[in-house]
Amino acid sequence: MIDLDAIGRDVVAAHGRRLERMHRRQRAVRAVAAGMAVAGAFAAAALASGIGPDLQLDPAQWTILGSGSTDHGRGQYVHAKRIGDGSHSTFMVEHDAGLSPYAAFLLHERTRAAADSTSPVPVQEEQGPICAPAELTRAESVALRALAAFPAETPPDASKEEVDSAVASAFAAHRCRGLAYASERARFVYAGIEPRRFLMPGAR
Repeated sequence: MIDLDAIGRDVVAAHGRRLERMHRRQRAVRAVAAGMAVAGAFAAAALASGIGPDLQLDPAQWTILGSGSTDHGRGQYVHAKRIGDGSHSTFMVEHDAGLSPYAAFLLHERTRAAADSTSPVPVQEEQGPICAPAELTRAESVALRALAAFPAETPPDASKEEVDSAVASAFAAHRCRGLAYASERARFVYAGIEPRRFLMPGAR
């Protein structure tokens, strides 16, 4: 059974598509659904997609197109097509309990890269080398400063445009892969959905 009350939702843009991250605090699992909002997709009666209980999709709503995993199953993804309108989504889950913030970021990047490489539809990837720890810390710090202009616990999607713009401007001379992750992580922490310890130590 999946506790939907323990899931925080936010729809954000990444890879040129819409993403939705669902966070289960009690299990320290992050999930991302690319392509569209997917409220209700994790129904209790849903059948397993074939790679684990965290990526169950209702077969009456979704057709599974492919799946895979990284890091011995710590990162998993499923490509699916909504039966109703034919739209494509990629669902990702990362089991990052016990990992340091930067190790969790690297797990996310490996899982996303694996999912992108097998995506049945074109995806737009971030440019540049993967962000080093100092760069990820700086990006999260910039995001938190931008968030200070918003009331506490502002929903992540409400601050996305301004925070993404601030982070992009700060890295205009030298972009790295992970800026979208840093912005999203800071927005989720600021909204009270994720704990502050999930941020890089220097950005807290």
